[in-house]
Amino acid sequence: MPEPARQRADALKNREAILQVAHEVLSESPDASLNSIAKRAGVGPGTLYRHFPTREALLLDVHQHGIDQLTDAVTQTLATQPPLDALRSWFTTLTSYVRIKHGLGEALHSAAAKDVISASWPPVTAAVQQLLDACVAAGQVRPGIDPVDVIMLLSSLWRTSDDAEGAAQADRLMELAIDGFRPQAP
Repeated sequence: MPEPARQRADALKNREAILQVAHEVLSESPDASLNSIAKRAGVGPGTLYRHFPTREALLLDVHQHGIDQLTDAVTQTLATQPPLDALRSWFTTLTSYVRIKHGLGEALHSAAAKDVISASWPPVTAAVQQLLDACVAAGQVRPGIDPVDVIMLLSSLWRTSDDAEGAAQADRLMELAIDGFRPQAP
């Protein structure tokens, strides 16, 4: 009989693989079957259903997993880029993530989904605050900017079309917003 710790490690590895693959597959096709996700993740359908008994359970965990990865990335992004570049880069990643989430449409409109999505606001807001604090410390943006205002303002980025023209427009919109964040000249 396998050791319990080994089973838990394998189960965690399978769960992580399923979440990663589900994110990719669902971004390509929101209607992808759970069996196709299991196959691409290299696990059997039973393994997928043990971790995620319903499609909704998988979608909610994919959403939460994405939020966790996104918010956890702030520290690393700030460690590898100047603060204002980190802010730009992080919002570009957030935009891509939100586009995928919107592509799931009705799948994320249940009461349980709304609870999970509402719970994602505090960590996302904290991540934006961390980025703003770094920008303020570097003298790149003025102090006192509300992170929720920044999220609302930059939500325009994920409303642009998902093509080269939309990407160019998103870049212009981000620069307009960032110009408004800069310290005021005396």
